[in-house]
Amino acid sequence: MSTPVEPAETETALARRYRLDLDTDATGTTPVWAWVPGIQDFAPKVEPTQQASTTYDDEGWADQTVTELAWSIEFTMLHRCHPSTKAFNAAQEKLRLAAEQFGSGARVHVRWYDRDGRDEAYEGYALVTWESDGTATDDLDSVKVTLTGKGKRTDITNPLAA
Repeated sequence: MSTPVEPAETETALARRYRLDLDTDATGTTPVWAWVPGIQDFAPKVEPTQQASTTYDDEGWADQTVTELAWSIEFTMLHRCHPSTKAFNAAQEKLRLAAEQFGSGARVHVRWYDRDGRDEAYEGYALVTWESDGTATDDLDSVKVTLTGKGKRTDITNPLAA
């Protein structure tokens, strides 16, 4: 029996390590990435679909097989506006407008990655759900957004990797 070695990784990563960019190119040819500002809470997920694959050979023990993966991102952000023109941030506004569209107009192209330059970085296409969150008289204007993956999530090189 071997003795486990104490891990060298003793620092806890900060939750605010993710950044989200939105492709603002209207032609869909070459991505033009815009930073989505004001994010307060960011939770990327991959959920497997599991199907029962139990056979007589399993001797009464249940067996499951992953047959599909679905990705999503849930986040809360402060709704940003320009101090003098009062226009909302263009990337945030594109997300809001996509949430009210049908067909291809409802689809957005996003990428998200570790702000410290670690390898974790992805991109994909998603549908948007936009829900006002901060609505009380003493609240900041905040929004809950869910990006539901539309197809494969792709590994990319982190744009901040040196």
